[in-house]
Parts: sequence; C-alpha cells; structure tokens
Amino acid sequence: MREPELIRRILLRSSEQGARLWRNNVGSLQDKEGRWVKYGVCNPGGSDLLGFTPYTVAAADVGRTLAIFTAIEAKTGRLKPTHEQESFLRAVEQAGGIARVVRE
Repeated sequence: MREPELIRRILLRSSEQGARLWRNNVGSLQDKEGRWVKYGVCNPGGSDLLGFTPYTVAAADVGRTLAIFTAIEAKTGRLKPTHEQESFLRAVEQAGGIARVVRE
C-alpha cells in the first residue's frame, strides 16, 4: 500500500470515530524571486494529518466536549519517522494531545 491510500483509510476511519483530521502537506518551493518558502504546520517535522478528537470530560466539566489536538504520522513499508517528526509527536503527546504513528 502506498502512503496516499493509507492516509485515505486513516481519514475515513478517524471520521467514523468522530475525529476531524486534515492533510498537512509540508515542504518548500521557490517564489517568483527565487527565494525558498516553507509551507505546512511545523516544517520540518509536522505530521501528515492534524486535527482534533472530541473528548467528554467526566468530572470537572460534566457533559462538556473538548477537542484534543491530534497528530497522525502515516508510514508504509519499512519507513520510519524522521527525528523532526518524532520530536513533533513527542511534543504533542507531552502537552496532552494524541500523537501516533500509523502503519499499513
């Protein structure tokens, strides 16, 4: 399976479970003056998919639904996350978000 198909499956499955994720393309390109411009959230290192997962708090905020920041890095075959991607996922998780590497 190629990464675009894995990402499509993750988006479908996460949507079925109530999460809202968007594709985060990360890269760079040259503008008309020849300067390199980086794009994407947290470049380099931003996960393939970013968004939120709804979560209902049980005690202090009974009945209130919160959005938990979610970052998903899709990998196929033997590919591994880069150091920057691992750092980004770790930062999300340490801040209370959901951070995962999903494989085919």
